[in-house]
Amino acid sequence: MSDLVLHQTLSGPRGERVLVRRSSRRRRTVSITRREGDLVVAIPASFSAKEEREWARKMVDQLVAKESRQRPTRRSDSQLMALAREVSEAYLGGRAHPSSVTWSTRQNHRWGSCTPVDGTIRLSHQLQGMPDYVVRAVMMHELIHLLVPGHGREFKALMANYPQAEKAKGFLDGVSWAKDMPLGDEDDIDEPGDDEDEGSSGEG
Repeated sequence: MSDLVLHQTLSGPRGERVLVRRSSRRRRTVSITRREGDLVVAIPASFSAKEEREWARKMVDQLVAKESRQRPTRRSDSQLMALAREVSEAYLGGRAHPSSVTWSTRQNHRWGSCTPVDGTIRLSHQLQGMPDYVVRAVMMHELIHLLVPGHGREFKALMANYPQAEKAKGFLDGVSWAKDMPLGDEDDIDEPGDDEDEGSSGEG
């Protein structure tokens, strides 16, 4: 890394070092990449010290903005309820009406659960930060349980209304495998475990 020079007055969004590489092959283009925990800004060798400072800061700012846009949204409980209504309207004809939808930190062996008798839905806090289509798939799963018990033919037919159901299942199966969590049946997103499930008497 002898060709890399530490930028003394600039750091990355998580405190990363910013290293500058001057390249004689570059004429006008500037780039930024992550390497081994550092940020590397490549600039033309002809840049002045002032241009180096300006472009290094500009590229770090652009990287922060780009990664912020790509970062999945972490919803509040009230936003979860709004999402539930949206999913119900889009894929269930608005027939599923939960009384509450909340995050739960007590669900470590299932992605979601519902209690049809009182209309409550709980999603595992482990879903926070996962892709939007995955959260929506789990929400869809639990909303269906407000209408249909079990995972039979009617359940599967309704779940098929959500176009990314299989993609979400594949994502969650991969997370489950990585965390050594129990995998569910072929379509069961909310496989029960031994954790207490906040009094839920529902199937999912």
